[in-house]
Amino acid sequence: MIFEDIKLLLTEKFGPGVIVGEETGGLQPALLIEPGQIASVCLELRNNPKTYFDFLSSLTGVDYGPEAMRFGVVYHLASIPYKTQLTLKVSAENDRDLNNLPSFPSINAVYRTADWHEREAYDLIGIFFEGHPDLRRILLPDDWEGFPLRKDYKTAEFYKGIKID
Repeated sequence: MIFEDIKLLLTEKFGPGVIVGEETGGLQPALLIEPGQIASVCLELRNNPKTYFDFLSSLTGVDYGPEAMRFGVVYHLASIPYKTQLTLKVSAENDRDLNNLPSFPSINAVYRTADWHEREAYDLIGIFFEGHPDLRRILLPDDWEGFPLRKDYKTAEFYKGIKID
């Protein structure tokens, strides 16, 4: 299936509001999905015999910067039998308060590999994934303060008495 066919398939299944935009200017076109429907969209794309996107090759958290007050997630799907790829994106505004993390539905039930990808996005950017079975830090210590890949992150000088370079 080509990009336009996938758009048509998703809008027929979920309605016109499921796709909130698209990016076609780069090397890899992307569909911008309504955040609350990302898990359902991924499930449809995985299970539909016309698409069969059976592999989540990457899931990445994105901080669009303090000025934008927006966070997002990029999903790179692949169909091994059809030898094709698709990029999906979701994003939402957020006030950047560490007590109010940006939140998106987990796709762990659709792609088991999302478990580690979502934990990494949580650990480094502070994106919360609703419904994730074990959302906790994966690279940093449990008591680490802040999220180091946020664009407004201030590196601590010391951690437990040890100077950080």
